[in-house]
Amino acid sequence: MKKQRRELQEASISFLDVISCGFGAIVLLLVIAKVGDPSALEEAENQLLGSVKDYQERLFKIRGEAVMLDERLKSRKEQLSELTERIARLKAKLASVAKQSSQLSQSQSREKEQLQLVLQVLSEEMERLLGPEFQQQNQVIAGIPADSNYIIFVIDNSGSMKSWAWGKLKTEMTNILDIYPEVKGLQIMNCEGKYMFSSAPDQWLVDSPGIRKNIIKKLDTWNAVCNSNPAPGIEAAIRNFYKSDRKISIYYLGDDFQGRSIGRVVKIVDQLNKAHRGAERLVRIHAIGFPVLQQQSNDNDNVIKFAALMRELSYNNGGTFIGLNSLN
Repeated sequence: MKKQRRELQEASISFLDVISCGFGAIVLLLVIAKVGDPSALEEAENQLLGSVKDYQERLFKIRGEAVMLDERLKSRKEQLSELTERIARLKAKLASVAKQSSQLSQSQSREKEQLQLVLQVLSEEMERLLGPEFQQQNQVIAGIPADSNYIIFVIDNSGSMKSWAWGKLKTEMTNILDIYPEVKGLQIMNCEGKYMFSSAPDQWLVDSPGIRKNIIKKLDTWNAVCNSNPAPGIEAAIRNFYKSDRKISIYYLGDDFQGRSIGRVVKIVDQLNKAHRGAERLVRIHAIGFPVLQQQSNDNDNVIKFAALMRELSYNNGGTFIGLNSLN
């Protein structure tokens, strides 16, 4: 009789199933449950939370800096926009000025052409009235020949002149310069031959509106005093600056003559400014007398000698002597 093994096999399989499920449950419990030291786990969790907090703070800081940079960028964009508008306005003004300059240049050109036409008509009329042989010998303004292209001022800057006549002297120097709108060279020295501009001795000052203003301005601080004798200054002016191709006028400005002999000064100047073979003198010598001493004292001898000397010098050297009757 055969044994029945089928039932034993079913019972074995069921037992194995139960055992397997139990082990599976235990494994799941081990996986789910926290394994290790609880304090170590808590420390690791705290460190992780600290790192998260640190990263959050850094993120907030970066966001704040980003906001500030955005504001600065916005401000820079606004400034750039304003500068762009200003540049556009300046370009428009520049274009307007350039247009006005062009129009002014054209207007001046037309006026110049008209003046040339008028001058031509006047020249033709003068030739018709005076004849073709007429020639103007020199340019005379207010009695002073203004045909020179180099001007030298020899100034008596003694105490009496600086105390009483200095304002009038500056006015008269300005008037003289106005007679010559443009010259090739200027120079200023006192009656001792000492230069106003010591940095440029024996050299011509280049004429310009700026140098003319500077000359008048520097008179107030010019302290090289002389002894009211024109001979040294005139002699230095002729020796240092005369050349045959230069038309030079010397203007002597003073109030009196403190020298001993009028004749000696006239002789010195005549020998130095001597004409060659009937030609004109080397330079013209003009003089302006300022009425200082006769208004301040009763001793007029030096004033009379000054007037006689200047009249003789100007007459002998192709110039003009003007004696002022007032300092006003």
